[in-house]
Amino acid sequence: MDNAEIPMKIKVKTTIDRKESFELQVFGQYFKKGEATFLKYEEVQEEGTVRTIVKVAGNEALILRGGAVKMRLPFELNRTLRGSYEMPFGTFETLTLAKRIEHTEGRIDILYDFAMQGEHAGTYHLEITFQEERK
Repeated sequence: MDNAEIPMKIKVKTTIDRKESFELQVFGQYFKKGEATFLKYEEVQEEGTVRTIVKVAGNEALILRGGAVKMRLPFELNRTLRGSYEMPFGTFETLTLAKRIEHTEGRIDILYDFAMQGEHAGTYHLEITFQEERK
């Protein structure tokens, strides 16, 4: 069953510093490759369509965004990693420090400290829940 893409209903909830939260409901695909789990989805924003890939394997994760927003956020439990966030007026360096990376059937949970250009931007909690889209 490896590499078979399964259509999914995906809910993405981002909470910043336990105060602000944003929710997104999208349709996407789920697939496995080796030890890694992947979720792919697209969201339409004012700037255009953003394609997102979330990869989780063990205590590491990676969020890649392309299209109207370009971003690469790598995560590894208890390690500070550099990433990038590209905007029309320039590319910013990001730093992530993952405090929790959990992946269970139908759920990805990442808690991390986020900084952009060296400035602490908050503690982010990303909860992604997904279930197979029944036809």
